[in-house]
Amino acid sequence: MLKKPETLFVLGYMLLPLLALVSAIVGLTMILGGNKILGIIVLVVVTQVFTFGAFFALRARKAALLEEPDARQ
Repeated sequence: MLKKPETLFVLGYMLLPLLALVSAIVGLTMILGGNKILGIIVLVVVTQVFTFGAFFALRARKAALLEEPDARQ
């Protein structure tokens, strides 16, 4: 299922960037709310995991599209 270009499109362009944005907002809110150490951990670690996951999904989508036979032409 994770080799389908459609699934990787949803992960790479929609879901993982949205989760990265939400985790960045949560991390900044935690920092501004006084919980600085946990907020920095969320901001640096969790946001970067979602960001790199999106890049990985986009690269995997590109590879899956290049492997497909050209049935569209």
